Amino acid sequence: MAQSLTTLLADAHGLLRYVPTPKRVRARLHGHPVADSTRAVLLWEPRRVVPSYAVPREDVAAALSDAPAAAASPGGTGPAGGPGADGERAALDPSVPFAVHTTPGRPLSVEAGGAVVEGAAFALGDPDLDGYVVLDFAPFDWFDEDQPLLGHPRDPLHRIDVCPSGRTVRIEHEGTVLAETDEARWLFEGTFPMPRYYLPRRALRVPLVPGTLRTTCAYKGRASHWTVEAPGLRLPDIAWSYEDPAHDAEPVRGLVSFYTERLDVFIDGEPVRRPRTPWSRPAGQA
Repeated sequence: MAQSLTTLLADAHGLLRYVPTPKRVRARLHGHPVADSTRAVLLWEPRRVVPSYAVPREDVAAALSDAPAAAASPGGTGPAGGPGADGERAALDPSVPFAVHTTPGRPLSVEAGGAVVEGAAFALGDPDLDGYVVLDFAPFDWFDEDQPLLGHPRDPLHRIDVCPSGRTVRIEHEGTVLAETDEARWLFEGTFPMPRYYLPRRALRVPLVPGTLRTTCAYKGRASHWTVEAPGLRLPDIAWSYEDPAHDAEPVRGLVSFYTERLDVFIDGEPVRRPRTPWSRPAGQA
């Protein structure tokens, strides 16, 4: 019987998942070694959508100690891996802090070079990964071999395809056309449920001013955000661009994309159903 790979991956979303990597993986804290391993695994806790690195404890150069109670589980899970204050969200995107754990284990603090990061490690309780420690990404400088990493470890099953398309893309907000073009580049990324439409600046029908949001993608680099400001219309941080992209996103350098899950999109005049994503609402809005 044929199996949909998309369905299989979705069915595994609630499981603890891992993939060994042949890369040399290193983490540093202010230049001091935290971990150096050729036995790392990419690990997804249940409901996590991006991976972390887990390494054997003997490959951790930093000192590890039990995390204080306040840092061990601020709204996350207890040692039994029960539900926490993540609200039983179907997907835990990168905005959900590392301290929210969905698998059994023990939170640890990391000390390197005299600096202590509370709760930045997690000793896994799963017998198949006995002795492995998951490390938070944000506090440390990470390297695959000698390549610095951004945002989070790169998923080997994740890829980006950028395709020029002559189909007409029109983006609106409550009847006001924000942009329209038949020169968009469509960016397809992993299993994300919709493409992103990257538009040339000449496609814009409203002025953009620099926004306040800054985001980082492990595959595309650091994004600058843009706010629509027109008479009677202000949409904060509704669009973004990669002005100095990572190599995966070079084809969309300088082009503008919109959070279309908050807007109305028409392809060749036909409306596109809005998908539900972690970016469906502005940051901080319920």
